[in-house]
Amino acid sequence: MRSILNQAKPLSLPHPKHSGLLIGSAAVMMLAVATAFGTSQDTVLYSGEFSSEIEKIALPSALGVVPTSGLYAREIRIQRGDTVSGLLAALGVQDNELSSFLVQSREAEVMFRQLVPGRTLTAKVDSQGNLHSLAFPLNGGKDNALMIQRTTEGLTAQVADLQSETVVSMQTAEINHSLFGAADEAGIPDSIATQLADIFGGDIDFHRDLRKGDRFSVIYESTTHMGKPLRTQRILAAEFINDGKTYRAFWYQGKDGNGGYYGADGSSVRKAFLRSPLEFSRISSGFSNSRYHPVLRETRAHRGIDYAAPTGTRVKATGDGVVEFAGIQGGYGKVVMIRHAGNKTTVYGHLSGFASSLKKGARVSQGDVIGFVGATGLATGPHLHYEFRIAGVHRNPLTVALPPAAPLTQDQLASFRTNVDKQIALVAGMRDAKTVMLD
Repeated sequence: MRSILNQAKPLSLPHPKHSGLLIGSAAVMMLAVATAFGTSQDTVLYSGEFSSEIEKIALPSALGVVPTSGLYAREIRIQRGDTVSGLLAALGVQDNELSSFLVQSREAEVMFRQLVPGRTLTAKVDSQGNLHSLAFPLNGGKDNALMIQRTTEGLTAQVADLQSETVVSMQTAEINHSLFGAADEAGIPDSIATQLADIFGGDIDFHRDLRKGDRFSVIYESTTHMGKPLRTQRILAAEFINDGKTYRAFWYQGKDGNGGYYGADGSSVRKAFLRSPLEFSRISSGFSNSRYHPVLRETRAHRGIDYAAPTGTRVKATGDGVVEFAGIQGGYGKVVMIRHAGNKTTVYGHLSGFASSLKKGARVSQGDVIGFVGATGLATGPHLHYEFRIAGVHRNPLTVALPPAAPLTQDQLASFRTNVDKQIALVAGMRDAKTVMLD
């Protein structure tokens, strides 16, 4: 029994396999989606009624039907930890020729590098388990797939374009242990969970602020092919309830093409700085005026925050600025120092390496990857040492007041407000959704 708490399952609208999974409040809310989000003309929107029933639905690992040609058409959704051989076995493929082909084919090699959770792999197999054809969606922002087919001359592999459409999905989930855990349980793609953390990263420290029972709702666009997800796109609206406090964000793009996330009053959700330079990690050492140094074996001030994370974890710039230093410096090891507006400086130490384009004088934007976690300098293990300074004075990155980004202009507010009320109602309806139980 798998329980998805307070979840409006992804509509992947308007495909019928999703009907009955979304539990909401009122059909009239959905009629406002096209106006509320200003999606592209190709966006497909759901226009049916919500159900208030609780359903139990079996989820087989692979689905198959037998066409008159004697071939079995099967599909399977890629999960975390899956391997190519495991997926083929689940699809009923028992084909020694295919195994040799995948190892030798340069075109097919991409399968082993792009096992993205949430993608759907489809295949046609005969009764002996021999592969007839296979479609494997690819990464890279393009709507294409690796197509493996059996011809009279044997197996072939090539990249082919796919006909795709944009759909709107609405989901809600409850935190039990972590953001990614809740997203997995609700069937929400990892990329959407990461976007959610980026959007609210200035208000919520996802390393230490999450509480059991916190809830979030998201409305986002994704690209599908024949009803199967290819890739996720942008979150259109989101709500996060953290420790009883509600945060909301709505996407708005002006006539100049620039877009961002704003609260209901038009104020920017984005802060001038992120709370943390890592997406997810744990704090191994906090800001302190007196801490025992594990390498120097003496008590001294620790004027930053240490985040324990595996070597190679991406480190992001917490704010817009200019690289003041990128190199090796004393106990910091490999370190990046960024100068920001308002006489502010951030420091990122013990890195294993730098982003390829990073150099002194380079401009960086908030969220840009500047380096990777390591253990260079005076470090007992892989972690990031992060400092926040104002006029040269060290401040606690976890408690320092972060200034907001610029709000919408008066000219933009009128357009923004015509849509935001409908978005607020839609998100509120998702928050009140019933629980869906799946076998």
